Amino acid sequence: MIFIDACFKKPTPYTPVWMMRQAGRYLPEYMAVRTKAGDFLSLCKDYKLASEVSLQPVDILGVDAAIIFSDILVVPLEMGMKLRFEKGEGPVFDEPIFTLEQINALDTQKAVKNLSYVYDALSLTREKLPQDKALIGFCGSPWTIATYMLEGKGSKNYAQSKRILYENPELLHSLLDKLTQTLKLYLEAQIKAGANALQVFDSWASALEKEAFFEFSFSYMLEISNFIKQNYPHIPVILFPKGVSGYLAHIKGDFDVFGVSWDTPLELARDSLSQHYTLQGNLEPCRLYSKQAIAEGVKEILSIMKGKNHIFNLGHGILPDIPVENAKYFIRLVQESSAL
Repeated sequence: MIFIDACFKKPTPYTPVWMMRQAGRYLPEYMAVRTKAGDFLSLCKDYKLASEVSLQPVDILGVDAAIIFSDILVVPLEMGMKLRFEKGEGPVFDEPIFTLEQINALDTQKAVKNLSYVYDALSLTREKLPQDKALIGFCGSPWTIATYMLEGKGSKNYAQSKRILYENPELLHSLLDKLTQTLKLYLEAQIKAGANALQVFDSWASALEKEAFFEFSFSYMLEISNFIKQNYPHIPVILFPKGVSGYLAHIKGDFDVFGVSWDTPLELARDSLSQHYTLQGNLEPCRLYSKQAIAEGVKEILSIMKGKNHIFNLGHGILPDIPVENAKYFIRLVQESSAL
């Protein structure tokens, strides 16, 4: 698989390419399946429909890897929290975490067992996916998941999460440790179900100052990665902490690919990290509104990464109103231009 070869710094005939959130709302085919499912969470829990939408970008766009369709918050949901998705507001936990008693009540073993719909979706997708295409499993980072559990929903300033971080760091560490142990087992089950690679999304890494990032976020990501690499060395691990360009000189650990967000200068990431890791990214997602902007961005990134191991991706998820034709153009352009 070209994607797996790129993860392990092996030569590839062209730069492999996929997109975060590629199974999503910009595709009419996805919207038809979501309508059939009834709502977002029902789609996540219906493994046949989740597999169907995971495969759509491979069939429609020709990407080099599928990523399983799910959500990072199914983990706290199955640990015992009540989750709902509100239109215009996103995910909501009606009873946020405030106490150690609540953390102790979260059930790791129950969650790993109850997430069987994710494993079933992975197995079915791997069965239907062409053999030369990789299947990516994923989870959220403990810090990113914890912010939703502590805030009760998405946040602009993460005030509750960071208040606990500074007022009661032991409580936050207890939650992060519980999540980390659960995520290790969750990702292990994803591998057994057919995932060829794993990505850990730290979407809210940039909410933390340097010392806090390495203590409360990156250390737990590395604990997860270390567990996978020690037990499944043939499975590449991608870490994607968004918006940490100021901390790149201090990034190190046992993983294979570093995801570069669009707000990080790629030259900086290349010079800091490409000696040890394959880089993934980092086209500005809004460039997909314009074919000219796509062409300019692709040319620049291929030039920056020439001679270096690279997986092409957006620097964050594809937006819901991107024209499908532009997404197709982007994928083809990367594959054709990088093969020259």
